[in-house]
Amino acid sequence: MIGPASSIYPRAALGPTLQGYSQGPRFIRQGDTTQPPAHARSVLLEEFRSNKTRKWELKDLFGYIVEFSGDQHGSRFIQQKLESATVEERQKVFDEIVPHSALQLMQDVFGNYVVQKLLEHGTQVQRNMVAGVMDGHIMALSLHMYACRVVQKAIEHILPEQQASIVRELEDDVLKCVKDANGNHVIQKLIQCVTPERLGFVGQFRTHVYELSTHPYGCRVLQRCFEHLRPDQTRPLLDELHRHVITLMQDSFGNYVVQWVLLNGSPEDVAFIASQLRGQMLQMAKHKFASNVCERALAAADPERKRLLIEEIMTPLPDGTIPIAIMMKDQYANYVLQRAMKLVGEEQKEALFEKVRPQLTNMRRYSSAYSKHLNSSAC
Repeated sequence: MIGPASSIYPRAALGPTLQGYSQGPRFIRQGDTTQPPAHARSVLLEEFRSNKTRKWELKDLFGYIVEFSGDQHGSRFIQQKLESATVEERQKVFDEIVPHSALQLMQDVFGNYVVQKLLEHGTQVQRNMVAGVMDGHIMALSLHMYACRVVQKAIEHILPEQQASIVRELEDDVLKCVKDANGNHVIQKLIQCVTPERLGFVGQFRTHVYELSTHPYGCRVLQRCFEHLRPDQTRPLLDELHRHVITLMQDSFGNYVVQWVLLNGSPEDVAFIASQLRGQMLQMAKHKFASNVCERALAAADPERKRLLIEEIMTPLPDGTIPIAIMMKDQYANYVLQRAMKLVGEEQKEALFEKVRPQLTNMRRYSSAYSKHLNSSAC
């Protein structure tokens, strides 16, 4: 039942374009992947697109690099050639783009890939110059559908001081960036690549843990924090998460944050989450999202806490109802029961299976995937 968190996060809302850089021979607005009309192309680009027999070289495009970078086929050609180009050829490409056309191409559906290649294969001096062009525009670039990819690539390749400059530009509006469909990827990249002591903006996440955990993009950023920051930075965030853990288990995004802690957190944090499930296993197991947490908790808890959770689902309720009987017929809880049957310790195994088998006998008259899976586990 448990699936990868990445499957539920679509890329949505587009950020604004940079003001003052929307003019040029080949600027494409966000969401527009159409090519310019033929009459707007140079003769050389027309020939490039139509003449498939000619063996083109990077030097053939010199003087037209910006135009070709904004063309689907031209961009792909330049990207490929930059990987094996000489130092001199890369410099010529660089000089045509930086500084005057760099911002324009960063925002372009095809041009942004060329700038990324320059960052990837360029010299450190060239990377520094690209970073310099971006100064003062980091927020707008980070919120842009295409330019945010360039910012992420830059973060990977520029010097630590320039990384710190990007952090400083974003820190006043970091929560806006975190909640943006494009900007959140930039924040994640900073957390992954920049030394924790330079990430002063993470202090702003305090008192916002519940808000971030239940946000489709914020929950990802929070997980990267837990993964890469120092304990003194994550401890306040985890303590705040603990106060909301039962509610977060039942949230469509928050449950992934709780699962991350169960999978990667300290023994103390895992023990706390498992303890919060005590007395609520049946209710949580029947919940669409919390059932995932129940499965993860059974796998992550220490032997004694796992024993107590399994004991709970075997113990009849005050009205005499057996939780196992309910779980077997539930579309979510049956997966939790299957996980319990796989992970149960030897001292409990026979008792659990003895309670499952009679219920299976009653269910055999129904043809359901639940009973088939449980029957397989009980055999």
